[in-house]
Amino acid sequence: MNARTENMDDAQPVAPAAASPAAPAPKARKGRRRALMISVPLALALAGGGAWLLGGRYVETDNAYIHQPMISVSPDISGRVTEVLVHENQRVEAGTPLFRIDPADYRIALDTAEAQLAAARLAVAQQRAAYATAAAQLDAARGIEDVKQRELERQRELTARGIGSQAALDEATVATRSATNSVAVAQAQLDAAAAALGGDPEAETDTLPAVRAALSARAAAARNLDHTEIRAAAAGTVSQIESLNVGQFVPAGTGIATLVDADDTWIEANFKETQLGGLQAGQPVSIEVDAYPGMELEGEVESFGSATGSQFSLIPAQNATGNWVKVVQRVPVRIRLDSAAERPLRDGMSVTVSADTGASRLDQFR
Repeated sequence: MNARTENMDDAQPVAPAAASPAAPAPKARKGRRRALMISVPLALALAGGGAWLLGGRYVETDNAYIHQPMISVSPDISGRVTEVLVHENQRVEAGTPLFRIDPADYRIALDTAEAQLAAARLAVAQQRAAYATAAAQLDAARGIEDVKQRELERQRELTARGIGSQAALDEATVATRSATNSVAVAQAQLDAAAAALGGDPEAETDTLPAVRAALSARAAAARNLDHTEIRAAAAGTVSQIESLNVGQFVPAGTGIATLVDADDTWIEANFKETQLGGLQAGQPVSIEVDAYPGMELEGEVESFGSATGSQFSLIPAQNATGNWVKVVQRVPVRIRLDSAAERPLRDGMSVTVSADTGASRLDQFR
């Protein structure tokens, strides 16, 4: 017990000696902390300012989509579908038959139009015969008029010489006037026959109004019959045709399917109006397709929309109200692709575009 007590007594004076060198440490830490509090914000401010000055060259938006021509397929005539010749998502070329409409009624209409055309041509032939008859009657009437006129002159001479009677002179006068009237009637009949031939008896048959009308009716009937087979107006992929069935009645002009032309592709990027200051046509654009990570396309700015997207909406915003709130508008910008993509692009796909304006904010201050 005494030995342990003595050892503990010997160890007690050691503790104050060990604590004395650590006294200046809090002051050193306060100095380093103060330096960090000043230098770190300063470095961040310098870095942020430099990044802002060196930025602004690339204008980017993810409000952009792929677009391709979408051609509505609709029949020009009404009828019942007899055959569907393509299937959904089938690639077709221009002129490929898509489906057919029952042609029976339109074939009958064409036969009727052809019969009407034949009747019109026959009527013209009859009118030409009537014109020839009227011309012959006019010549005959003029010949009779000449004879009667000479007879009248002889009777006048005989009467003047006292040989002829007054009754014979009166009879010759009446006959001459009757012949003259017959010439006038024959001339009127000839003019009427000429008018029936369009005023030109030598005109071609198919140039006359009645025949031209019949020709137009036949052409319309033939066109309708030809349009019973609906063909692709352009090359593309058939979409939305799966609901078309044999036996279905389709009215004229009804949208039946859609042709999407994947060979003509462009990008419509909706930039904020505050981003348009540095954009102009011809600037290069890099494009990233959301569906294909890692694939990057190249293009260039082609044109700018004539109005903001809100102006083309079904109900444009009315800002002349008391509760108006300013909203940054977006302007559609058309971007042309420089080359075809390695993977298929579909209309409506989302993309991210970045336009290279060629100048940073620092360049703008120089």
